[in-house]
Amino acid sequence: MKKFLSSKLFQLIWSGCLALLIYFICPPCFEKPTLLKILVTLLVILNVFPFLMNGKGMIKTSFFWFTQAVRVFVGGLFIFSGAIKANDPVGFSYKLKEYFEVFQNDTGMAFFESFAHIALPLAIIICASEIILGVMLLLGAKTNLTLSLLFAQIAFFTFLTFYSACYNKVTHCGCFGDFWKLKPWESFWKDVILMISITVLYVGKKNINEVFAPMLSSAFLTVGILFSIGFPVYAYRNLPPKDFRPYAVGMNIKDNMKFPETYLPAVIETGFIYENIKTGVKEHFNLQTYPWQDTLNWRWFATDNVVVKDAIDEPKITDFTVNNLDGVAITDSLLNEKNYSFWLVMNELAYTSDDETLISQINDFYKLATDAKYNFIALSASGAKEIDNFKHKYNALFDFASVDNTVLKTMIRSNPGLMLIKDGTVIAKWHYNNFPGFSDVRSKYMK
Repeated sequence: MKKFLSSKLFQLIWSGCLALLIYFICPPCFEKPTLLKILVTLLVILNVFPFLMNGKGMIKTSFFWFTQAVRVFVGGLFIFSGAIKANDPVGFSYKLKEYFEVFQNDTGMAFFESFAHIALPLAIIICASEIILGVMLLLGAKTNLTLSLLFAQIAFFTFLTFYSACYNKVTHCGCFGDFWKLKPWESFWKDVILMISITVLYVGKKNINEVFAPMLSSAFLTVGILFSIGFPVYAYRNLPPKDFRPYAVGMNIKDNMKFPETYLPAVIETGFIYENIKTGVKEHFNLQTYPWQDTLNWRWFATDNVVVKDAIDEPKITDFTVNNLDGVAITDSLLNEKNYSFWLVMNELAYTSDDETLISQINDFYKLATDAKYNFIALSASGAKEIDNFKHKYNALFDFASVDNTVLKTMIRSNPGLMLIKDGTVIAKWHYNNFPGFSDVRSKYMK
């Protein structure tokens, strides 16, 4: 029996049954012929490629070098993907939290809320694991363990990206942070390619040997582990070393809000989701086909707007709006301020660092800046009552203005965080762990 379970025949049986299961349970959002091609490709790799690997002459040599090329591709991509996310672990944690909130709403399972609360440490762990696994694959260290963890991770992310694409839940997966934003289906196909590649490596794992002597290999692996953990922790405690967002230092917010001449708006089709009264099945209909008259079989469930065509050359910033606490827009006055001005970003006061020493330092900075005739304003998504409580608690004298929470989180990965602006251009940014002294800022940046 043990011999049969380890045989090629049993591998063919279980892989074929799994492929059939996936084929039949796959939602209708994915075309069956395309799914069949993917499954057949994986079955061929699992059950035919071993004969190529065990062949002789040119075929065996070609498969060996093909395995090495795939190994470099997968290992390099995992290191790159992990490093890009590690550059901005706070931003990646926002994306994970978004996934958990979607799953909680769709499944009703409360434990997803617990995952949302630990999104930041999970983000750092995932970043680190991608880098470590990529390094281990390139080094050829612990091949079986490495390939098993790689496949488990890519299977998990393939499910996430498929769910997002199929049900239009999370429009940007965060796979490569803000460096390269992939649409849901693009993210899914990226994961499919990686899954096929890792399957090739699993079949050809005999061709994956350690590149260096054990001692040197261990040294490289140790460096990789230290970097994979230390880099995201550093980026979390400071600001992303490389900022790919439209509010990065040197960017002009006004320019990033302009519509290019080549801009074309998105084409959105208004649709409806109706539920079949008899079967409970929900279907999407457009304005021409929705069964509003057939009240015996269908009932309205929800409005469902579908993006038929994405916008072309959309501005980098489309949602930056600032209102004072009376609801009056002050966006233009802030962006067109010709003198230097300071923006203190405090997206949610309930989660703002409540270090009294830090708040005292901010108050001192405000007094020095305003005495020198520079504008200083706090931007927050919190309500007027929370703002009033905060000002009384910490004797804060600076004015507050209201900005969308997501926008504030995009502007700076720190709560609170300080930005120096002049005529709409971002001159400098500081994390609260590195909150500067006014005299240092004035001598270094305000010339």
